[in-house]
Amino acid sequence: MQADVRELTVFLEIARHLNFRRAAGALGVTPSALSHSLRGLEEKLGLRLVHRTTRSVGLTAAGERLAERLRPAFRDIDDALDDLNAFREAPVGRLRITAARVATRLGLMPVLGPFMAAYPGIEVDIVDNPAFVDIVKEGFDAGVRFRERVAADMVAIPLGPPLRSAIVGSPEYFAKHPLPKTPKDLATQDCIQLRFSNGSRYAWELERNGQELEVETRGSLALSDQVEILEAALAGLGLGYVFESQIESLVQQRRLVRVLEAWCPPYPGFFLYYPSRRHLPPVLKAFVDFVRART
Repeated sequence: MQADVRELTVFLEIARHLNFRRAAGALGVTPSALSHSLRGLEEKLGLRLVHRTTRSVGLTAAGERLAERLRPAFRDIDDALDDLNAFREAPVGRLRITAARVATRLGLMPVLGPFMAAYPGIEVDIVDNPAFVDIVKEGFDAGVRFRERVAADMVAIPLGPPLRSAIVGSPEYFAKHPLPKTPKDLATQDCIQLRFSNGSRYAWELERNGQELEVETRGSLALSDQVEILEAALAGLGLGYVFESQIESLVQQRRLVRVLEAWCPPYPGFFLYYPSRRHLPPVLKAFVDFVRART
């Protein structure tokens, strides 16, 4: 007895999420229905594809092999269905993008409104993920990151204008700490740390008159999101290294004090990146063309 396409679709969704509840949500079914479908597939194949415990889900060696073989086949099916968009006046379908929350807010949001108004048949699904993911393996059409963090085999195009960083603290914080005059003074400050998913901490990048510095700051608080860092700075918990556009009105309102501004020049902003493919899916091509036209 051979497996049907729905069972294989269920298996690939489980392999993507390694979580039955999230996979079920993505497919619009219950976790129990998902589990039943997987058991049926395993019985037909006579192989266990997924290790399941009360705490974790993982693929067996057979499951890994099957997922690797199925992913390109299902991409070909998706491409075949996308080709039908050529018979429509405008493409329809879902566009899946992975981006950190701050990249969504500063890079994607300004363009999404006009894009979705121009293409009402396209549904945009943005997944907030500060970690770096394999967008092909995870089933994303595109991602948003800084250019230097995009893999070399990806196509990357600018998304939005240049950015500028800012070092800020609340008046309450500076009532207890001196204003830093030079980057060296940061060594005595309580700096809110940006923690990456691998546990490493971000070194603050400063530059003035061609002199570039990477400052390893210290602080009693570490967070994994720029929005959270801004909120912590507003609460007086330390100095925050954030984006200028996040704090301009807060500085004007005197809720934050900006320091070392001369050491924070503009730099290239976020980039939209996607796999290098000869034929882009129509939904992704529409978004790429729309972004290119705005830069």
